[in-house]
Amino acid sequence: MQQEFTLTIYSENRVGILNQITSVFTKRHINIESMTTSESAIEGIHKFTIVIFSTREGVEILVKQVEKRIDVLKAYVFSQDEIIYQEIALYKVPTETLFEGNEIENLVRRYGARILEITSEYTVIEKTGHKRETQELFEKLDQYGVTQFTRSGRIAVNKLKKEPLNNYLRKLEKNEMNAGLYKKE
Repeated sequence: MQQEFTLTIYSENRVGILNQITSVFTKRHINIESMTTSESAIEGIHKFTIVIFSTREGVEILVKQVEKRIDVLKAYVFSQDEIIYQEIALYKVPTETLFEGNEIENLVRRYGARILEITSEYTVIEKTGHKRETQELFEKLDQYGVTQFTRSGRIAVNKLKKEPLNNYLRKLEKNEMNAGLYKKE
């Protein structure tokens, strides 16, 4: 049975790494629902957060193939209940609609959104939350003429006590030291 998974992939920031990673998904005919990339908490290492729908077996095979890429350090799979996640959405509405009543202001308050910018022509509203929450607010605001809408990909942290990549890197370092390949200065 297919379900939603969030993959966290760590790599060095190299030209072409995005193509290397996404080509694995393409070869396996797996669609990427959302993807974000950023620096990780570890200097020099970047983090890809990718959301897909797959079977557990399919996603495990996919992760093994992603990890075979030369610039990928490690990849992890998480189900929805193993992570804390958010997305951000921006909505642009005509400013005149704000002055026609309290409806938009009430929606902003009810959905825990905030107004980022007001000009004479448009107002930009920001909402963080899960996809269904940001989509629901879009549908409510669209009644008042949303002129632009965008939603980010998922950002997530796992619920583990420690970042698993740290343990993985320590094991690698220990193995290199034991093999005599690592000279401590």
